[in-house]
Formats: sequence, structure tokens, C-alpha cells
Amino acid sequence: MRQLHASFVQAPLLGSLLDQSRSFKNDLATSSYETLKVLLGKALATERQGNLLTEEDDRWELALSARGLLEAARLLESSYHLVITNVPYLKRGNQSEPLKEFCEAHYPTAKNDLANVFLERCLELSKDKGGAVQIVMPQNWLFLISYKQQREDLLKRVRWNLLARLGPGAFETIDGEVVNVALLTQTHNSVPSEHLVRGIDASGERTPSEKATTLRSGSLLQVSQLAQLRNPDARVALGETSDEELLSKYANSYQGITTGDNRRFIGYFWELKHFGSPWMSFQSTGDVSAPFTGREQVFRWEDGRGVLASSPAARIQGQVAWKKWGVAVRQMGTFPATLNSGSPWDMNSATIVPKNPSHLMAIWCFCSSPNFIQEVRQVDQAIKVTSATMAKVPFSLSYWQRVASERYPGGVPEPFSDDPKQWIFHGHPSRASDPLQVAVARLVGFTWPAESNETIALSNEGRMWTVRSKVLGSHADKDGIVCIPPVGREPSASDRLLNLLAAAYGDAWSGDTLAQLLAAADHAGKSLESWLRDKFFSQHCALFGSRPFVWHVWDGLRDGFSAL
Repeated sequence: MRQLHASFVQAPLLGSLLDQSRSFKNDLATSSYETLKVLLGKALATERQGNLLTEEDDRWELALSARGLLEAARLLESSYHLVITNVPYLKRGNQSEPLKEFCEAHYPTAKNDLANVFLERCLELSKDKGGAVQIVMPQNWLFLISYKQQREDLLKRVRWNLLARLGPGAFETIDGEVVNVALLTQTHNSVPSEHLVRGIDASGERTPSEKATTLRSGSLLQVSQLAQLRNPDARVALGETSDEELLSKYANSYQGITTGDNRRFIGYFWELKHFGSPWMSFQSTGDVSAPFTGREQVFRWEDGRGVLASSPAARIQGQVAWKKWGVAVRQMGTFPATLNSGSPWDMNSATIVPKNPSHLMAIWCFCSSPNFIQEVRQVDQAIKVTSATMAKVPFSLSYWQRVASERYPGGVPEPFSDDPKQWIFHGHPSRASDPLQVAVARLVGFTWPAESNETIALSNEGRMWTVRSKVLGSHADKDGIVCIPPVGREPSASDRLLNLLAAAYGDAWSGDTLAQLLAAADHAGKSLESWLRDKFFSQHCALFGSRPFVWHVWDGLRDGFSAL
């Protein structure tokens, strides 16, 4: 009984993870709970008959407590036909040290989340050869590599009967992406070679009621259980197992950089006076797939000899892929992709680098297609997928080579962008996605990196436009201060801006062109001067991520002094 009590001291921490058989497995005197229960009953009866104990006696309360502990131990040691529960979720990083040690010692393959530990415990509580377990648990363990060993073990050891993926938004009382769950039914029984896992995928539905409808009337999928072992990392997928080769045969996927202090080591190129050492270009992704996006940021690397290179808080990953062409893919949402011409990249994206450079465009066409999204989601439904997942999807090289040859007959396109937020932007207003913003920036003396830095890879068309941009240099203010009203010998900002635009557009310039530019800037039917006073700065901040490099200074009076 002392051993039993000592074991139950952990009850507040472990709850139904308690297994008394572990405490008594080497104790021959208490090998049977039923025997111990009978002996305890006889002892209590004898004590009462001898009037040694009364109901008012504290020792009687202790005796009853002992009987209660024994009954609890029996319940936790028994086997059940059905174990059904919503298990507790707690990742290993949030567990207390005693709980971590317990999970490590008794459930090493499931230790990364308390939910997975409870899955193993529920299987222990179910009857051998037929006991069923039905639980609600996070669905990320079905594909994350950290649970590979547990998946392999369970796929070989117990029958998977029904798997229903609910995804995010499955509970009316929990909003958003907080809980991403699956319903799982397993039977404690051996697995025949022909056994099929049945499943329903309701993860694409948005509301709990829509998911409930799909669970009742959706298509029932079925896949071979043992065939799941052939999936990459034994990931459990409701789709049929593909015999296609994986992308990992042709490319490696690398994780991005974690600096530990982004405010210090990562900035935007327009915040620099000079584009170059100690800074270098830094790749990200856009919101939609396009060949040349995500080129807004710079990275303070100091040629690998600075503070960041030796910082213990930083994880500088993927260096073997720097200076190599690849495909950068955001690891969340719809996985927007872009070409990476050799820059380091951020922690929210992976860069897929072909082992053979000639395969780059085939891989780009695949990664920028809806097929890629479908294949990734087939094996990983996490909010943010791992970089390893990106390469562990089926990939037909010959098919995507044919697609690439049709779309890009000239091979890899040369870098070019009309977006002023990209460091490969050529700097010319007439060929810009926001001509007025570019023109004002040029007026105060700002130039883009591609205009002066020859190391930036750029297409011939881009170089042609950078040459034209340099011609506009004569319109830049010498001190970088452009007064909106005329001051001294300087004409008004609107007049100077008109002259710059006319020079930029050449023969294509007209009053209609200006009207079109103002309409595009949400200032239709109004003057260029009122746009400079009332709209420019707010639009400038919106365009450049609230990190302005042109400032509007004024005295607060509608007809007073103001300058850019």
C-alpha cells in the first residue's frame, strides 16, 4: 500500500497516464490487484470486528482512502472494449520538467506532444485483439517528421479504422487556426496486409456546421494502411499512394535564416544610403507566384565576419545554396513562389535548389502551379509546413520539362521588375507600377540599386531602362529638399514634377497622361499640387511598408509652407 500511495502522489501531474503495473511489475507479493483487494477487504473487516477501528477514527478514513486508491489503480490497470476521449494537447517545449522526464522514459516515440503520449496510453487501456480507441487529437502528427517513428510503429502494430481530418475552425468556441484536429479510430489488433484505412477529409470546409455536413455525407476515401509506410517519412495521406519519383530526387530544399534580431540585421533596401557591403540582398516571396518578387529586403552579413555570424541566437541556414539559382517558396498559405538568383532568404520560406541547374525551370513551373499546392497539402496540413516537406512530393520531371519548354522557350528568364519595391527595379517612372511615387523619389534625389550596382543581375531590357533613368538625374534636387510652393528661385514641386514626367514619357506625354496618373493615384479630377500636399505621403507609406524614405514636412496651414 505504501508503494501504491507513493505512485498516486503523481496523480495531479500524470492523471490517467498513471500505470500501477509499472510500480508493481517486480513485486511478487502484489502481482494481482484482485488478490490485494480481497486481502485489504478482509483486513478492514477484521479490524472493525475487533472494534479496533470506528468510523470516527482517523485510521478508518485512511483505510477507506487505501481502498479508494486500490479501486482507482484497478480502473487504470484494466482493459476496455472502448476508450474514447479528447486528449490534452501540450507540446514538449511547454511541459514541466517532471512531465518531460516521464514521457521521455515511458513514451519516447510520442514525447513531442502530450496528445501523442495519451494516444499510446489509450491503446494500453484498450483490450488486446479487438479493443477500440477513438480520440480527438492534433492532425499535424500525421505528417511532421518528428513523429515519424511513432507513425511507423502504429501503422505496423494496430489497425487504423477511420481517420477524419477536420482541420482548423472545427469548434464553435475556438476561432481561427488555433486548433487543427483529426478524429481517429484505431483497433488494438494485428494488421492484415490488405487492411484499408477509411477516411473523410473535411479540412477544406470553413465552419463547424459545414464540416459536420461533410462528416455525415462526404465521400469516404480508402487507402492501404501498410502502403502508408512507403510515403515520405511514413506520412499518413488519404490520397492514393503515388509511385512517382519525388522532387527530392532532383532538388534539395533548404530552410531560411533566423537572425534572432531581425530589427538589427534585416532592413529594406530603400533605408540604405549604399546598396552593398556590409549588407547583401535578401530574398523573400510575394503574395502570388511570379518569377521576380520578394526582393525588398537586405541582410547585414558583413561578409560573414560580423556579429551575426557568431551570434548564438542566430541560425544561418542554407549557406551551401547561396549564389545558386533556386525556387523560393513561402511555407504558409498558398505557397507563393518566386525565382531566387542566389540570395540568402528569410525564415518563412524554403529555397528549392536543383541538383542539376538545367532542371530549374521545370521545378519552377511545378512549384508555381496549383499542382504543387495540392501535393504538399496531401502530405502536410500544418499552418506552416516544414522545408523538408517541399521536396517530398511526387514530381514528374519529363512532364514539367515539357511545360517549361512551352512557357520559357528561351530558358531561365533574366531578372526584370516594374515594381519600385524591388531592388532589381530599373528606376524609370514611365515603366513603373506606380509612376508618380517613382517620379517624386527621383525628384528628391533617390536612385534604385540596379541603376548603380553592376553586380545585380538584370535583363538587357532592365539595363536599357536604367540607362534612361540616369538621364533623369538632372531633375533631382541638389540638396534633396523640394518645396511644394515656389521658394526663392526654385519653382513649385508640381512644376518640377511635371517637367520630370514630361522628360520621362517623352513623346507619349500629354495632359491626358497626367489625368490618367492622377486617377490611378485616387486623385481623379484634381491637381498635381493637391496630390502632393494631401495624398502623396500616405500613399508613399502604404507602398513602402510604413518605412518611408521621402518625408513631407509642413507648418500645419493649408496654404502654408511644406516641403518633401
